[in-house]
Amino acid sequence: MGDYNIIKMQKKLKKYIDEMRFHHTMGVMYTAASLAMRYGADMEKAQVAGLLHDCAKCIPNAKKLKLCHQNNISVSDVERKSPYLLHARLGAYIAKEKYHIHDPEILSAIEYHTTGKAGMTLLEEIIFIADYIEPMRSKASNLPEIRAMAFQDIDRAVYMTMRDTIEYLKEEKSCLDNQTVVAYNYYKELVEKKEA
Repeated sequence: MGDYNIIKMQKKLKKYIDEMRFHHTMGVMYTAASLAMRYGADMEKAQVAGLLHDCAKCIPNAKKLKLCHQNNISVSDVERKSPYLLHARLGAYIAKEKYHIHDPEILSAIEYHTTGKAGMTLLEEIIFIADYIEPMRSKASNLPEIRAMAFQDIDRAVYMTMRDTIEYLKEEKSCLDNQTVVAYNYYKELVEKKEA
């Protein structure tokens, strides 16, 4: 391994998240490593980003808002209404401050693993997808198809994931971050251009 002591990070992380979240996190880490192998990305960066992507998830929502305010982390109106969305941006901050991760690519992959964004890097795409398809996930629609596609065409897998996520959020009448809509439109156009 390179610069990161992943075992030490796992032990530290386990103290701050519940058992189910830890199992999910390990699934994301291993899935991210598999996708990194498939696409020739940096496997260690993928493991670190996968391991720390939910490091702020188990912080109570009121505390998430407070920590963002104390550390000058911007909070959108959507995030103020649905503070659970803040775990990604706050997680990037915690990864930097508490786990000493200074690689901007890893921090960005953590920050955008929930909403996605237009024109993601390969590592950002890997963490976004790994979070959705890891082995413990079972409820998402089209999961078998997205899992298969993730290892064939990652851009198309991102598009399929965003499409299904937006449909689910609309059905549930949940808050939809505008960044996800922008990202969805970007990936939809990208996939359509590949098909043309």
